[in-house]
Amino acid sequence: MGNNRLSQLKKFYKKYKRLPSYSEMLALFQLSSKNAIHKIVQKWAEEGLVQKIDNKLSPTSRFFALPLMGLVKAGYPASVESTIDFMSLDEYLVDDPEDSFLLKVAGDSLMDIGIFPDDMVLIERNLNAFSGEIVLAQIDREWTLKILRKTKQGIFLDSANKKYPPFTAVEELKIMGVVKAVIRKF
Repeated sequence: MGNNRLSQLKKFYKKYKRLPSYSEMLALFQLSSKNAIHKIVQKWAEEGLVQKIDNKLSPTSRFFALPLMGLVKAGYPASVESTIDFMSLDEYLVDDPEDSFLLKVAGDSLMDIGIFPDDMVLIERNLNAFSGEIVLAQIDREWTLKILRKTKQGIFLDSANKKYPPFTAVEELKIMGVVKAVIRKF
């Protein structure tokens, strides 16, 4: 019953983008005692799924965690190694939440390295990127996502599509961040 209630809570959150009040939980879980709701919420808080901030219930990153079922080989078929653990995508992908954000990709200049239109990229603000990193850059007042190249001849932005030449700044090149992950829905 506990997992069913948690599932109901997650469905409510997905629909309304917030957690329900205690009164709403009474109806949602078909209970008649706010004390019962308090105990359920207390258990979830102890498990690290929810927290109270300014007397308001909010989800933690563990609330969004998905089961990590184990390891599966992408080569020859083998039995699946099965150990259940939980991990949130935030925990896996985001090293610095304060300096990270998502952008939706438009254009095909990075398709040869597997970044396609409508993919999401996780950017971490970083003004000091290394050569070879995929960067969010402002070149001559235009924003772009490219591969940073530093050579003896200078600094330029490279594409991963033969249709596009390397880009060199005429006026100014600012590196704003580095791509940490690419997210794609199938």
